[in-house]
Amino acid sequence: MAVPALTIPATGRRTLVPALFALAGGALCGLCLVGRLEASGHTVSQKGRTFQPDALAITRGDTITVVNDDSDLLHHAFVEAATFSFDSGDQEPGSRTPITFTQKGTFQVLCGIHPKMKLLVRVN
Repeated sequence: MAVPALTIPATGRRTLVPALFALAGGALCGLCLVGRLEASGHTVSQKGRTFQPDALAITRGDTITVVNDDSDLLHHAFVEAATFSFDSGDQEPGSRTPITFTQKGTFQVLCGIHPKMKLLVRVN
């Protein structure tokens, strides 16, 4: 069974073409915004009972994502400070845990399972 061809009247083409350009432009702007959000994030690996990197300088409101890159170890990231606290709970291998730093200051992220693991975060 043949599908009939779509015919757009000449008057419809004049409004369809600008609408398609607007749609494509909006999609492109959306992709730029997503790329910008991903680029502003910070990723920290938990592997071999260490944080990598072990120190970061970020801006207030930034989020770091702590990734358990060990295949056989649990981790447990936490921050206990007078102005900011966070507790991830147990982090399974492969898990990703975001931490958004809402206060300025210098904070130490520790692992509740591996006490030698330390990450120093300076929030400007």
